[in-house]
Amino acid sequence: QVQLVESGGGLVQPGGSLRLSCAASGFIFSIATMGWYRQAPEKQRELVATIAVGSSTNYADSVKGRFTISRDNAKNTVDLQMNNLKPEDTAVYYCNADWGRNFWGQGTQVTVSS
Repeated sequence: QVQLVESGGGLVQPGGSLRLSCAASGFIFSIATMGWYRQAPEKQRELVATIAVGSSTNYADSVKGRFTISRDNAKNTVDLQMNNLKPEDTAVYYCNADWGRNFWGQGTQVTVSS
């Protein structure tokens, strides 16, 4: 069965960095567009970044220049490096896989606070 397991969340001060990782299994990772989404309290889930099969990337305007998404097709992982974090980045971050079928991980909490 498809599994997406996120890790790396936590509490960080404004201006700090975190690296999220998503370990994928149960499908052919190399054919999937992988993405990170987030959902803050009382807000809708929103796109953070995606990385396609050919490694082309797409970012939300709010994170451009601060976040970097990457994938390792040999290890079946997709990472999100987050720098210069802001309080408004506080949310549950979800890993997503899409290849015509769409799957979500359970999410990892990121809290940016002093």
